[in-house]
Amino acid sequence: VGSIVCGDALRLTLKIDRETNRITDAKFKTFGCASAIASSTAMTELIKGKTLDEALNITNQDIADFLGGLPREKMHCSVMGYEALEAAAANYRGGKPCEVEEGEIVCQCFGVTDEKIKRVIKENKLHTVDDVTNFTKAGGGCGSCIPDIEKILKEIWAEKVIEEAVKPKRKLTNIQKIALVQETIEREIRPLLQADGGDIELMDVEGNKVMVSLRGTCTGCLMADVTVKNIEKKLKELVNEELVVEVE
Repeated sequence: VGSIVCGDALRLTLKIDRETNRITDAKFKTFGCASAIASSTAMTELIKGKTLDEALNITNQDIADFLGGLPREKMHCSVMGYEALEAAAANYRGGKPCEVEEGEIVCQCFGVTDEKIKRVIKENKLHTVDDVTNFTKAGGGCGSCIPDIEKILKEIWAEKVIEEAVKPKRKLTNIQKIALVQETIEREIRPLLQADGGDIELMDVEGNKVMVSLRGTCTGCLMADVTVKNIEKKLKELVNEELVVEVE
């Protein structure tokens, strides 16, 4: 998968026990940076001993997590690793791996299609053009496709908003509520605070009371009350409108 012309290419070879359908060995050849080599190595370690179906349940985020994380600008290396696994599985099962993913080419510089961009956005919950570029390389060349990427992002998340609006609200268990609060803090709140030198830590959730601790420049800030209100507003919007945020 990938292209040497575009600066990244990966070939994955699997050795599979036909009786058990388990992967007994995996090797790769890659043309790319150190992150591409690391991602490929991680993937081969993750899939050894698994059946083909089990291996295909691994995501590009699992590859990044195995490495202890990857820089955002190198996440496309983990995506390429997963695509190589899909191609190898298709080849083993008698299908022909797609040389070009279905859809229309959006990024001419790196040959990225609209279908690939949509898939990666949904799988990794991407919200910005920079994120899409980091995960797919699309938009990282001449930049002429950036308006198209922005349009795809708007369309996907507009669909999500409509889906959530018509979906009947279900009552969350306390464990589900805590998990959703933590996820919202990590995805929507922490990056904004860290950009200004601050940080936040979830301390506890008791019923609808969310207790947090502010860190860095947020500590003792004159605008701390405003910050807490904004945090509360975001949690009400994405988790439960009855939540109240308190600072420990």
